[in-house]
Amino acid sequence: MQRIVFLDADTFAPGVEPPQPRFPHQWVNYPATAPDQVAARAADADILIVNKVRIGARELEALPKLKLVALTATGFDNVDVAAARAKGVAVTNIRGYSVNAVPEHAFAMILALSRSIFAYAEAVRAGRWQAGGQFCFHDFPIFDLSGKRLGLIGSGSLGARVAELGRAFGMDVVFAGRKNASAPGAGRVGFDELLATSDVISLHCPLNAETENLLSDREFALMTRKPLLINTARGGIVDEEALERALDAGLVSGVGIDVTRPEPPPADSAIMRLARRANVLITPHVGWASLETQRVLMDQLGAALESFVAGGRMNRLD
Repeated sequence: MQRIVFLDADTFAPGVEPPQPRFPHQWVNYPATAPDQVAARAADADILIVNKVRIGARELEALPKLKLVALTATGFDNVDVAAARAKGVAVTNIRGYSVNAVPEHAFAMILALSRSIFAYAEAVRAGRWQAGGQFCFHDFPIFDLSGKRLGLIGSGSLGARVAELGRAFGMDVVFAGRKNASAPGAGRVGFDELLATSDVISLHCPLNAETENLLSDREFALMTRKPLLINTARGGIVDEEALERALDAGLVSGVGIDVTRPEPPPADSAIMRLARRANVLITPHVGWASLETQRVLMDQLGAALESFVAGGRMNRLD
């Protein structure tokens, strides 16, 4: 009998049911779990399921019965995989499940910002159309995507799908080489060149030591084409204070953000100040969260749990 504990089940929408593994088990859901609650709630767990709850060396030390940490996400920056390996605890994640949802969300933001959709809709609600006295008004900029350069940082399944969508709109799509690399690599442009030549920049890379604050003051200063910046990857990839300065300086013409650090952001944070601007769209990390995608994720979670119990290595990170 495997005891399964899900520490933050409310990260999924109502009606999205957890899997029903075919091995004997007891399943316990907690809506959310604070850091100081992890040890007590997971004390008897053989399998621990987490989305964003932090599982580090200290938590692992307090859970001698634990065999598996199963992430309900692709990103694993909230789990100390090295510490888990040292304790003999397996770690799995979910892969390829949001190949449509996140790219569509990113492109929805690109379209909304390039056409100033939300700014115009808000102006209409405020009575600006009637006040203008003409059949239309031109308070906010609009530009076509066809012929514009779409620069992608990250070339995995999500970045590749955004590239497909960009090409369908007639965009010139390029992928960035690694920052500070001596050469960009085959089929890529230099990192700095991408920043300087792109009209839209979209992030699709993981958060790690190499990508933390990947975009800060130096990088924004290179954005001579005043691009739209889209981040549906991880909040820590963009220096949010530097982003605010870049918008103030007109180095970036618009921003779409689905991820922040922390989540939710503090009420007095740079992100929340930016949220009040007409050329900024902030959504609450829901780019992945179509119902179809959540159900695919749960199916894959169930398969990974069954693989682990049967001695397999599906989606193993350790």
